[in-house]
Amino acid sequence: MIHERAGEPTRPSDLIDVDALMQDYYQLSPNPATAEERVRFGTGGHRGKASNRSFNQAHILAIVQAIVDWRNRMPQGAPKVLWLGKDTHALSDAAQKTALEVFAANHVRVKLQRDNGVTPTPAVSRAILVANREHGEFYSDGVIITPSHNPPTDGGIKYNQCDGGGADVDATSWIEQRANEYLADGNRQVKRVSYEEALAADTTELIDYVEDYVADLDSVIDMEAIRRANLKIGVNPLGGAALGYWRPIAERYGLNITVVNDKLDPTFSFMTIDHDGKIRMDCSSPWAMRPLVALKDQFDIAFANDPDSDRHGIVTRSIGLMDPNHYLAVAINYLLAHRPEWSTNLGIGKTLVSSSLIDRVARFHGRTLIETPVGFKWFVPGLFKGQICFGGEESAGASFLRKDGSAWTTDKDGPILCLLAAEILAKTGKDPGQWIQELTQKFGKSYYKRIEAPATLAIKDALKSMTPEQVQSSELAGEPIVARLTRAPGNNAAIGGLKVVTENGWFTARPSGTEMAYKIYGESFRSQEHLQRILSEAQEIVADALKNV
Repeated sequence: MIHERAGEPTRPSDLIDVDALMQDYYQLSPNPATAEERVRFGTGGHRGKASNRSFNQAHILAIVQAIVDWRNRMPQGAPKVLWLGKDTHALSDAAQKTALEVFAANHVRVKLQRDNGVTPTPAVSRAILVANREHGEFYSDGVIITPSHNPPTDGGIKYNQCDGGGADVDATSWIEQRANEYLADGNRQVKRVSYEEALAADTTELIDYVEDYVADLDSVIDMEAIRRANLKIGVNPLGGAALGYWRPIAERYGLNITVVNDKLDPTFSFMTIDHDGKIRMDCSSPWAMRPLVALKDQFDIAFANDPDSDRHGIVTRSIGLMDPNHYLAVAINYLLAHRPEWSTNLGIGKTLVSSSLIDRVARFHGRTLIETPVGFKWFVPGLFKGQICFGGEESAGASFLRKDGSAWTTDKDGPILCLLAAEILAKTGKDPGQWIQELTQKFGKSYYKRIEAPATLAIKDALKSMTPEQVQSSELAGEPIVARLTRAPGNNAAIGGLKVVTENGWFTARPSGTEMAYKIYGESFRSQEHLQRILSEAQEIVADALKNV
């Protein structure tokens, strides 16, 4: 059910008390015997709330020391440099300070944005890859302090390995276990110095991520084409880490960019209320994006990013805010026709909850589709090794190769997906909204929806262990079931849920990797009514599986 205030401006009562949040971060201690208060790595690292003792200073101390231990046990030796970044959530600043205290005490050479600045996730990923090309493949790795688009109350931390992407299951499982051992021991074995000592340490180097990232953009985007087209571009960074990047981009490449919101505010008071009544900086949400959509006729193309800038939201004159699945299909279709240096052997990566419209576009271009579980980390090896040219997920996260076919980032990059929308308009004369209309005429219209409900850890764990046998029916929404999947067809990795497929539709049920909720995704290529029937039957299947939880 959509909240009655969805899309409306915030009120004072909606806003967090930043001082109270900081007090909770520093003063509340988790109980390691309580599952909800332990370190748990999901698809985007460890996330939680200081107020419920799931993201506190104790967690960061334990996690960062565990990351140090993981680096020290690498067969080739610990990386020489760690790139550190944070987004604009209030807890991110506190957590980065705590992290630096541990890294400095362990003599880890850290590079972080000068002037206590913020850094987009893709800037960290790109920095890792560029440094390793120059100094060796195991030279550097990174840590990013971010809960992505989650509400202002939340905090998050993730580890990116030497391939530039989010850590794999082996790494996160080991780090999680080690961190919880530290927590259980009261963090007595964690090494730490004061923040002042850490900042002054000879292992701490203050740098500017912005200049190098901006200067390198024309290796992945046709910036000259955008300049020549003189497009009028609107940008809303949603109070995120990309804010300090858009004006340098405009200045370097001569682009006509208007930043419509230049506010940095840890309460995110400038946001509009999301679908569930919360403040959420989700650039794919029509409710969170309502202010930018209202300006669509003032610009040729407009876009937004979330707080760590790994997601994109595209607003076109033709149709307004684009559905993330639709834009992925448009982006893939365009890139496969406009990147002549890319090998035709390169595949397309998509998560199994992304639209099957992508499958049809990939098939049309003769490309192999690699369908993975949810989580961008599954695309990292393919992008890093040059096996896929594009990896994307339905939650508006994607990245793709440089024009020469080498890796740009192996984590999601919101700004390049935004700039690609401008390139598409500049090079073809049609905005992505017009292109999706052509693609749906060619490949069929997709009806897609995601629903969610609150979930305890027990419910989430039960969903992770669902089996194909729990689907007793031979039909879904009147069509024969052709596949019951608990492992992804692209890499045989566990889905952590269940996908059921028919000729013209499918659903996937899985726990959220970022919030205390479970999600059901569904798609139909027949009708809205057919989609609703798929979702209804999916809920019955899930409810039956969870009845004893």
